[in-house]
Parts: sequence; structure tokens; C-alpha cells
Amino acid sequence: METLMAKGKAGESNPYTGLGLDESGNWLPGSPRVLSLLSSVLERSVRGNEKLLAGSKIKDVITIFHGSRAPSLNLRQYVERIFKYCKCSNSCFVVAVIYIDRFLQRIDAYLTSLSVHRLLITSVMVAAKFMDDQHYNNAYYAKVGGISREEMNRLEMRFLFDLDFQLNVTTEVFNKYWLMIQQEGGLETQTALQTQGYCLKKDETGRGRRLTGVHRGRAL
Repeated sequence: METLMAKGKAGESNPYTGLGLDESGNWLPGSPRVLSLLSSVLERSVRGNEKLLAGSKIKDVITIFHGSRAPSLNLRQYVERIFKYCKCSNSCFVVAVIYIDRFLQRIDAYLTSLSVHRLLITSVMVAAKFMDDQHYNNAYYAKVGGISREEMNRLEMRFLFDLDFQLNVTTEVFNKYWLMIQQEGGLETQTALQTQGYCLKKDETGRGRRLTGVHRGRAL
């Protein structure tokens, strides 16, 4: 992940403190702020999308990521469970958001309480496999995510094919999404305030801003 981080260390303040990195780029112990920020962004997006769907004639696309009911664990608990047991690099959570946004754009779907958990565990697993030198297998991720190994395998394949196996994330895209997560997740640090003019205005495909607040985007 050093390649993605290289351009983010400039300046007097460290823009990656929330990812659990010190000024030298070393991982800090403890639970990084990105977990709570990510949870807030996803929860806000789910609420906004479900409100939109309930108050309009828009029909959501039903996928294999949809369950019949929302899991008992809320998103914050689910994110922390993934962090505790999967041991992936903290940056995987940002890359997972990028993957989810790409996926939803490609199939023109909405993030809801019925799909967000399966999309999250799948995207984190794919991110860890792509970026980390060491990672757990599908059976382990399935156990952490509360699904069967067979379902985990199906979710991974569907996710990869719908992404057209486009897993590369540039430094620029990573930085933009990370800034968006800080701002939308409520991290009011000097770094976030100073970079408001740099936040994501369009998604990486150029089709419009996707990772936004409740009323401004269908994906997240």
C-alpha cells in the first residue's frame, strides 16, 4: 500500500492519521478512526437510499448480495468484527468503498440494509487479496461475515465479474475517496477542512458524484 500512500505525506499535518498511520507511514496500534468514519458513511447512505426508494417508484436491482432481512449486527459492529478478525491493512477499508461504488455504478443499484453487509465483507476480502502480502482464505472470511464458504465464493465471483476485474486504484482516486470519507463521516480535522476544495466532485468514470451525502447520490 506504500504506492498509494506516497503522495499523501506532504504537508504539515498527516492526512492519514485516521487510517492509523504516523508521520513516517508506520501503522499505529489500536482501532483506526477510518472504521467509525466508514460506518457513518455507509449508514447514512443506506438510510438515504431506502428513504428515496420508499418515497418513489424507483425499483432497486436485486442481486445475490441481497438478503431476505438485514443482519442482526449493525454496520459499526460488522466493520469492527472484520477489522478484529481479518487483520487486513487499514487501507483495505477505503479501497473496499471504492470497489463498492464501482460495483453499484456498473449495475445501477442502490446500497441498502439488505445488501450492504455482503458487499462489505466481499469488497474487503477482494481488497485484501489484491493489496496485502498476506490474507486469509474465503472460508475464513465467510466465517467472519456470517455466511457459508459456498456463498462467499459465489459473491466473490459475481463481484469480480461485475467489476470486470478492474481492481487497480490510483493514488489520486484513493486520496479523493479518503477525503470524502473523512468529510462525509464527520471527521472535522484541520486537514479535512483545508481540503474541502479537493473533495470528490465526480466519480472516477466521470458520470457524476456517487460517494456523497444522503440526498446526492444513489450508490453510497
